[in-house]
Amino acid sequence: MKNTLILLAIILTFAKSSAQKESIFNSVTVDTILNNKISIRCIAIDGDVVWYAADKGRYGFYDTKNRQKFESKITNGTSEIEFRSIAKSGKYIYALSIGNPALLYQISKDGKQTKLVYQETGEKVFYDSMQFRNDLEGIAVGDPTDDCLSVLITRDGGENWKKIPCTQLPKTADGEAAFAASNTNIVVKGNKTWMVSGGKKARVFYSADNTESWKVYDTPIVQGLAMTGIYTADFYDDNVGFIAGGNYDVLEKNSGNKAITKDGGKTWLLTAENEGFGYASCVQFVPQSKGKQLVSLGVFGLQYSPDAGKTWKKMLPVKNLYTIKFLSRSVAIAAGSSGIYRLQFK
Repeated sequence: MKNTLILLAIILTFAKSSAQKESIFNSVTVDTILNNKISIRCIAIDGDVVWYAADKGRYGFYDTKNRQKFESKITNGTSEIEFRSIAKSGKYIYALSIGNPALLYQISKDGKQTKLVYQETGEKVFYDSMQFRNDLEGIAVGDPTDDCLSVLITRDGGENWKKIPCTQLPKTADGEAAFAASNTNIVVKGNKTWMVSGGKKARVFYSADNTESWKVYDTPIVQGLAMTGIYTADFYDDNVGFIAGGNYDVLEKNSGNKAITKDGGKTWLLTAENEGFGYASCVQFVPQSKGKQLVSLGVFGLQYSPDAGKTWKKMLPVKNLYTIKFLSRSVAIAAGSSGIYRLQFK
């Protein structure tokens, strides 16, 4: 009986080890969803539908189940709109432009109706990212117009937005801002919110109570110059998170550009120093990976880590993908300067 139990334990251990080994990705196949001369830096997943907002006022969706496509355009007089933020509420899709003026549009889920729900003018206005935490509550972050990050919130599904006054937010350093690289410098989970910055400082702004109060944590990510800092962030759960970025003026620099936290963002540890990719625009945890697996996009292609960012493997050499979101554990949607692609990891 004792020998039988030992043998059973060995078999179970081997099976568990094999299952874990099989769960590691070794390759990826690519299917083109949208092939066009279009710059897409933000996508949102709404069930089976992939939404995008892009340059030249363009927005649209692709229904992965019905293989239905839709694209339209929003104009603002003679000025061209460039969208780099998109998010979904319970009833609508929202797209937010960069630059002055900032224009936030509500879009019906058939794509056919649009409404301007927020506008802000000013020389320093520049919004970078937007997320909804549930069907009613959303947040957008932008560069400082005074001495704090610009933060918009909605509590009614996006019908009305208000800007949080700087008296209720941490002060930014001179030259500290945010980057509109992939719509991933805000992360929301439950009532928790993380926002990341770059430039003269590379920090994490954290709220545990749905933006009512804030704390700021320093990071070891490269900082001090206009194009240095954190470009992207993701949290697997309330504790495990990853940030990446670098120096956009020195793209190949692969030190000081990746860091992990295991205490909700309070402390950060640099990882893969002088290894793996340089500048990155987007990082995401692989679903159902216990916080161990990550993918990143940047000028060094699609990179994959099986060990929480310690080592990285190039899966695709493409340089023109900016943002990625997972549909399931092994299927993701990526977008960039020439369209949208469905990625199947194996």
